[in-house]
Amino acid sequence: RNQSLGNWVEKQRYNYKRYQNGDSSDITEDRIQLLSKVGFEWKSHNSQPWYRSYDGLVSFVEEFGHARVPARFPQNPSLGRWV
Repeated sequence: RNQSLGNWVEKQRYNYKRYQNGDSSDITEDRIQLLSKVGFEWKSHNSQPWYRSYDGLVSFVEEFGHARVPARFPQNPSLGRWV
């Protein structure tokens, strides 16, 4: 996995959203067209893992009464890292 590319992609999506909302943004129409031309995906398709983690957090809160998941939570280690 290329972390710097992932960060760059996230920044492009963030700036595109700001541009669409009429907010100050570093992205230009020219850059939007160039990225779109190569098939750039403006919306992230990895929202499912987020919702799975969110559901895990909801379950944790229901069981323990708070959202302070330990970093090393044995029942769901990925939840501890996510929070």
